Amino acid sequence: MDIYNRFLKKLLINYIFGSLIAVLAIGATFIFTTIDARGYDKALIWLILAGSMVIMFFTEGFFFRQHIRPIRAVFLSDGMDAESVRKAILRLKQFPVLTVKRIMLPHLLGLTIPAASASLYLISAGELKLSYYMVLYAAIAAFLVASMHALVEFYLTLRAIKPVLAHFKAANKSGWLVQETPSTIPIKKKFRLTVLVIGVLPVLIFMVAAQIKLEGMGMETAVFWQWAAVVIFITVCYAMLTAKYMAEDIEEPISRLQTLMSEAENQNFAYLKDNVYTDEFSEVFTGFNIMIAALKQREETNRQLLESFMTVLSAALDARDPYTSGHSMRVASFSRDIGKRLGLHDEELKQLYQTALLHDIGKIGVPDGVLQKEGKLTDEEFEYIKAHPVIGETILKQVQPAGEVASLLPGIRSHHERIDGKGYPDGLQGEEIPYFGRIIAVADSYDAMTSDRPYRKGMPPEKALHILESGKGTQWDPQVADAFIELARKMVQTEAS
Repeated sequence: MDIYNRFLKKLLINYIFGSLIAVLAIGATFIFTTIDARGYDKALIWLILAGSMVIMFFTEGFFFRQHIRPIRAVFLSDGMDAESVRKAILRLKQFPVLTVKRIMLPHLLGLTIPAASASLYLISAGELKLSYYMVLYAAIAAFLVASMHALVEFYLTLRAIKPVLAHFKAANKSGWLVQETPSTIPIKKKFRLTVLVIGVLPVLIFMVAAQIKLEGMGMETAVFWQWAAVVIFITVCYAMLTAKYMAEDIEEPISRLQTLMSEAENQNFAYLKDNVYTDEFSEVFTGFNIMIAALKQREETNRQLLESFMTVLSAALDARDPYTSGHSMRVASFSRDIGKRLGLHDEELKQLYQTALLHDIGKIGVPDGVLQKEGKLTDEEFEYIKAHPVIGETILKQVQPAGEVASLLPGIRSHHERIDGKGYPDGLQGEEIPYFGRIIAVADSYDAMTSDRPYRKGMPPEKALHILESGKGTQWDPQVADAFIELARKMVQTEAS
């Protein structure tokens, strides 16, 4: 609640300071130095201003309470729920714009309407010796002064909301506030309106004051306004052009930075190669490039760690069964060659290789007596062997972050499925079997048939290829089997020559 009280105090100080400067310092000075009024009239004007300010404070206070309500509700509640905090943050980001609206509507109208009404009544009653036109000029001046007041309050409020926003961000350490609220103040609009206000409104105030002075001196003002219209037009054009260039000068590097950050969010770490900026943005982009370099280095380190992890797991399995040493590496190499033949792109080939490298990792959970048995397995022992794809999938599901190995799991689980549905563990058939599983099944079978075992010698490659060919459409995917058979025969011919 302390942060909320400080926020209110800051807003109140800003408002009172801005209002006093606008209404009393600028407004009153404008009235009393421009309008030739006698002492009694000046006292009436002061009285009208004071009464109108009371109405203005009450009117604006009503709207302020409505605007502050979502923020106040969070601080008054016992706990912070995500939805209430999101609403409060959104309202905080809207608060500078709402402040401008309060000043230009209840603030301005709450002062101008009572003051103008009272002045017109007193003029008609003969109590206030002023021209009716003076009330119109005063209303125009009030609008111009309120616009400058609104600009100052806008930037003061931008500063005031930052500690409260930081408080809400700090409360999000547990991660429950996951959705960022959108920005509400486009920088282009901010620049254009700011330059327009500070460049044009003082000139307009001077023009109104000059009109009153000239009229009071009984001078002709038509020629003055012909000249003034040209000056105002040139001033507005210059202000808008300056604002346009200033906004573009800020927007262009911000837009580029947002694009690069969006790419980085999608794991595409791109440098800004043409840092052509001569201001602080040059340092920002230099820092961004340093950050991208660090992210790339971390990404490469993580990649190497993941590959090392997979190689170590594969080596650990080979160490348990020396007779199958190198089997996983050979199956991974065969699978990658098949994938290239089938037109897989680089990222798919990488995932296929990693999947094949770990395809038998589940055998770590198979008892040594079963895994290394030289004779025929019993039905019970074969059930242990049939469980290894599921065990392998379960082991890799423990890896964090899960996304790093998620693409490997289907192929590991399904590499013993058959096209005719007689495989294990799920009895999938045809296209139901994941593509990686169908590829690894061919590579795994070929290496198993051609590798030596203690109880048998590996069969010749041509015989193994013949078995693959005869099992197309029943045990193996025909397209995958054909791709490997063609590759293997080329390898055999190359070795023979």
